[in-house]
Amino acid sequence: MLSRVALKPVRSAIQPLRMTQTSATSNAAAAATSESSERDLVNFPRPVRQEFPAKVRMGFIPDDWFQFFYSKTGVTGPYTFGLGLATYLCSKEIYIMEHEFYTGLSIAIMGIYAVKKLGPATAKFLDAEVAKSDAALNSGRDVSIDQAKSKIVSEKAEQERALAQKMLFDAKRENVALQLEAAYREQLIKVFTETKKRLDYQVEVQNVQRNLEQRHVVDWVLRNVRAAVTPEQEKATLSQCIANIKSLAQQNTARI
Repeated sequence: MLSRVALKPVRSAIQPLRMTQTSATSNAAAAATSESSERDLVNFPRPVRQEFPAKVRMGFIPDDWFQFFYSKTGVTGPYTFGLGLATYLCSKEIYIMEHEFYTGLSIAIMGIYAVKKLGPATAKFLDAEVAKSDAALNSGRDVSIDQAKSKIVSEKAEQERALAQKMLFDAKRENVALQLEAAYREQLIKVFTETKKRLDYQVEVQNVQRNLEQRHVVDWVLRNVRAAVTPEQEKATLSQCIANIKSLAQQNTARI
């Protein structure tokens, strides 16, 4: 029965060794809106590299083991279990404290001293190496991001140029419309001029025809009048005219 109880905290100790954190679940749930609807980020979150180790007590015991006992035995449960288990193993000689035990204890003390003494410098060095590795891995992504940003800027510039081209196209359309209007008015003037020329021609033709008719009528009347006058009438008329002229000349002389 005691062995079964001891196996439960061992199973729960596997949880801190995962590469994901509980906070990653909430972050994944927040990012679920940008993922596909078929992706279950709550139960199967994306793996996140653990930057710091899980919380431990006494230097090597995971804190989850203590949390496991708190809900069943209270605060003193894990300590009572550890002390009782150690006492049981030693009293029944399941764990024999021979010379290797003291050797291991000495090695553990030296290891703890080395960790306390050299740990911070080593951690700093390893963090620097990890940062370099991350920078090397992210350099390609940063270059792609910079290229994407430059493409976005160039695309915005091209969009502004396209807007300017649109204004230019509008101006060109207006110029073409003005040219079409000018050509239309020129054609109207040409049609007016040609129509006026044809009308003037018709008027001139009518005037010439009228003059010819008048001249023909006058000539016809004169010919008929001349044909109707006899030589005797002509002589009499001429004599009468000469007499009238003489009488007029005498009257003018008398007045003078």
